[in-house]
Amino acid sequence: MSVLERNHVHVSGQPDARPMLFAHGFGCDQNMWRFVAPAFEADHRVVLFDHVGAGNSDLSAYDPERYGTLGGYADDVVEICAELDLTDAVFVGHSVSAMIGVLAAARAPEAFGTLVLVGPSPRYLDDDGYVGGFEQEDIAELLDSMDSNFLGWSSTMAPAIMGNPDRPDLGEELTASFCRTDPDIAASFARVTFLSDNRADLATVRVPTLVLQCSDDVIAPSVVGDYVHAQIPSSVLVRMAATGHCPNLSAPQETIDAIRAFL
Repeated sequence: MSVLERNHVHVSGQPDARPMLFAHGFGCDQNMWRFVAPAFEADHRVVLFDHVGAGNSDLSAYDPERYGTLGGYADDVVEICAELDLTDAVFVGHSVSAMIGVLAAARAPEAFGTLVLVGPSPRYLDDDGYVGGFEQEDIAELLDSMDSNFLGWSSTMAPAIMGNPDRPDLGEELTASFCRTDPDIAASFARVTFLSDNRADLATVRVPTLVLQCSDDVIAPSVVGDYVHAQIPSSVLVRMAATGHCPNLSAPQETIDAIRAFL
C-alpha cells in the first residue's frame, strides 16, 4: 500500500501553489478541518490526511513499535511530503500534531517553511518549574478510565475538551469521532500523547511559527502557549477569543483569519 493510501491523503486546491498540510489531533481525523482547509484552496495546494489508526487510514499499517513515540507519526508526515514532493510547506498542526509537526520539520527542513501550532503542548505533565496542566495522578486516572470504559470516557471527556457548553452539537461530534477510533489504538496514542516531553525540540524550530492559543483550554492552558512562544525563536503568539481546544470546529473563521494574517 502506498503512503498516500496508508494515510488516506487528499489533495485539493492549486497544484502549483505553496502547499498547506493540515494535521488533526488525538481522536480526530481530517474531517475536523472541513471548515478551515477549503478557505485556503484558492491560493494553496491543500493536503489533508489521517494519522495511521485514525479516520480512513489503513489500520493494518498500525505498528505499536513505530507509533510508540510521536516520532513515528512525524516520519509518516515526512513520507507524505516526500511522496508529494512538497517544499516550503505550511504545516498546520492541531493539538498533539503541533509537536508532530515540530519533529517533522527537524527531520526534513526542506519540506517545511512555516509552522502553525493550534493548541500546542510540548508536555502535558507538570514538572519542576514547568506547568503542563496535569499532575501524574490526573494522567494515570485518564488512561485507566480509557482502558476500562472507552465509550464512557469519550462521552465525558469530549465535551470538556471541546469547551463550548452552549454548543452541545460540537461536543457530540467530538464524542462520535472518539468512538469511531479503535479503542486499543486510541489508548496507545493517548499514552504516547500525554506522556511525551518535547520541550527540548522547540528550540530546534527554525521557521516562522504561529502559536494559536484558545481561551479556557483544559488540554493546553494559556501558560503552555506562553511557554511554547517563549521557547520557539521568532514565533508569534495569538490569543484567540475562541474557547476550548478545537477552534477548527468551534471558531473556524477566527482560525482562518489568524492563519491568513500570519501568512
